[in-house]
Amino acid sequence: MDHTMYKFCTNQLVLPVKLFLGTFPFSCLPGKLVQHWHVGTRLCLKTVEQTPLTGLYVAKLFHEAGLPPGVLNVVSGYGPTAGAALASHMDVDKLAFTGSTDTGKIVLKLAARSNLKPVTLELGGKSPFIICEDANINKAVEMAHFALFFNQGQCCCAGSCTFVHESVYDEFLEKAKARAIRRTVGDPFKKGFEQGPQIDSEQFEKVLRYIRSGIDSNATLECGGERLGSKGFFIRPTVFSNVEDNMLLAQDEIFDPVQTILKFKDLDEVIKRANMTQYGLAAGVFTILRKYLNNLNTGNTLSRGLRAGTVWINCYDIFDAAIPFGGYKMNGIGREKEIYSLNHYMQVKAVVTPLKNPAWL
Repeated sequence: MDHTMYKFCTNQLVLPVKLFLGTFPFSCLPGKLVQHWHVGTRLCLKTVEQTPLTGLYVAKLFHEAGLPPGVLNVVSGYGPTAGAALASHMDVDKLAFTGSTDTGKIVLKLAARSNLKPVTLELGGKSPFIICEDANINKAVEMAHFALFFNQGQCCCAGSCTFVHESVYDEFLEKAKARAIRRTVGDPFKKGFEQGPQIDSEQFEKVLRYIRSGIDSNATLECGGERLGSKGFFIRPTVFSNVEDNMLLAQDEIFDPVQTILKFKDLDEVIKRANMTQYGLAAGVFTILRKYLNNLNTGNTLSRGLRAGTVWINCYDIFDAAIPFGGYKMNGIGREKEIYSLNHYMQVKAVVTPLKNPAWL
């Protein structure tokens, strides 16, 4: 053509649906919602059937704060009915799912069978927590305890495989066992209790089955491993030692207050073993970080070698709006938070038009 071509790009907004099967329905929801509004999209939220009232209440608070009608829409119901209908709907442009890996696969299948809508997934995990030989054992015990037992172990990034260097293994095991025994279990609405019940009877029975499988696989049950009381879904804080990599305790996401403690010899070994899991959401490293290079190398080596979306060094479960969150492998697709999350809710459109005698020529 004889004319100068003028081109520009726009971000075409989409209509997303958020399918939320989360264990933190109040604290997680605001962060998961506002990333849509940063790019100007309205949203349909499907709440988890175990805790639907929280999502409805959060929506009520948003509307009381002045959120315009239609910007946030909430659908409550069961996954196989309400969730499947939303995932298959031809007018939905985008799906974001938080929940189990098995359900995430179903969501992907429904999206593909309908209008091939893009999907982001934040799924389950089996995160390693690595205790190095130079670690402060007392601090490491407390941090590993928090990484696993927080929220009754019902956390997608729980540090559920505790790898301990052989030189400090025995000391760590005895102190970790003692800390688990001291953990208080009871009504979470009353002061003085650190651990409440599992979310429902299905999860409660699942945890007990995995504990039995650990015993049957000849792992050593150090403490716990049984129901607490006769009412509610309370499980005693449980610690297993002598756990092997091929045991279900070390491979499956259990969502439970069960700490599995494994022994390792060197960094190359623990990196290889920690990466053997099908998941890759998070990892923890506990070591001494000093100004000398040989101390920094431990944290750097592990953070580079571990196939995980987040690696916490000398801390755990630290989140921020500026820190992207998501995993490798079967932990899902895409990232939440930070700028990485925004592109999932936009589509790029290129517009090209000829211009005759443009002013700048």
